[in-house]
Amino acid sequence: MLGTAVSAAAMASLTARTMMTPNAPAPEVMVRAAELSQPPAEPSSLDLSVTFATEVVNRNATLAPLLHSSDFTRPDELTAVTQALAIPAWEATVTDGDTLESILTRADMDAPLRAEVALAIAAEYDLRRLRPGHQLRVNFQPNGSPSFVALTVDEGVQIEVTLDGKVAGRTRPPVLTSVEQAGQLVVSGSIYTSLDAAGIPARFAVDLAEILSDAIDFRRDLKGGEKLNIQWAQSVLADGSKVGQPKLTYAALDLAKDIFEVVWSDEDSGKATVYLNGDVLRRIAPPVKGARLSSVFGRRKHPIYGNVRMHTGVDYAAVKGTPISATAPGRVSFIGWQNGYGQVVEISHGSNTMTRYAHLSAVPNGLKTGKRVLAGEVIGQVGKTGTATAPNLHYEVHVDGRPIDPLGKELIASVENPDTAGASALLEKTRALFTATLSDEI
Repeated sequence: MLGTAVSAAAMASLTARTMMTPNAPAPEVMVRAAELSQPPAEPSSLDLSVTFATEVVNRNATLAPLLHSSDFTRPDELTAVTQALAIPAWEATVTDGDTLESILTRADMDAPLRAEVALAIAAEYDLRRLRPGHQLRVNFQPNGSPSFVALTVDEGVQIEVTLDGKVAGRTRPPVLTSVEQAGQLVVSGSIYTSLDAAGIPARFAVDLAEILSDAIDFRRDLKGGEKLNIQWAQSVLADGSKVGQPKLTYAALDLAKDIFEVVWSDEDSGKATVYLNGDVLRRIAPPVKGARLSSVFGRRKHPIYGNVRMHTGVDYAAVKGTPISATAPGRVSFIGWQNGYGQVVEISHGSNTMTRYAHLSAVPNGLKTGKRVLAGEVIGQVGKTGTATAPNLHYEVHVDGRPIDPLGKELIASVENPDTAGASALLEKTRALFTATLSDEI
């Protein structure tokens, strides 16, 4: 090794200089070398750290002066030296055509270790989802062998593999910070184009249309010139990069005669309170926590059959297996399969009201027909059974045998009954936060 040869040459040079001056004391570095050549039976932490520093220096002759300039009698001095000698991590960004195998090969990792690392990562992450922009980092031990591998994938999620002894992998979620943002605009044309022109996420137009569809006809009632206030939260990583989709927290649409406001819960539940001129209009408490409202009540083009037909409920898109909760207390009246609905649970809420939960992937073992359930109690899991294009919950409310809009004014009591005083306080607090956030951005 080059480092060993240089070290040997340096030692020979020191020996030669000592022989020319026989009465001179032995150089300190030789004394230390002699001590290191005969380690004690039970080395101290300082002795082990000296060995660490020596091994690193022997790998890089240019760092030898750092070793020879310190007598290593103080642990803090030794720490400073070993930190200076640390081997930098190897990093790479995935590009088109890359595979995990090819990247680990570029990191100079041997084939058996590459196979172990790949297996450990695959146990935590589907490698078919590896794509350009993902990043891989390899840390090293003092002797140059890999000690740690980290694969950073979508939204800052990191797959970590430790190589000290047994190879083991784990998934580390990102450390996220929620940043509030606010915008104010005048509607010109559609809300979608107005939001886009103002640099505000245009997807919020869909959220507003879905939650206010029974109160506002967005084609007829919007003439242009309406004022719209929007506030949303965005998750960001430590470096400031955005992660995930922005989440609406407040919206106020001023139609001159009426002001509609919506306040979304600060928890990831999807709950929202709708206000008309400052008074509570209704409370929305979806049966799937954190789900996205993907289709509303009313006539629509069927996503599979292509014809226009009545959609008798609302759809909540969510990951398969997401828990589904009863929206109100009642008694289970049906569990089973119903044609296009797939696996279904129906709950009776008195003599004239029924809720239906369709496309389920599973139902709790203890849930039986006739069993009483409470509001918020889990009665199933999101699935894709029956006629469905993706995992979702199809949710219906029937009154006197007639389907009604689950988001409309006839909605049965939700998990939380609106508290007038509390709702007013929430609205005032949210308005104040919007004003403060908007002023910070101006």
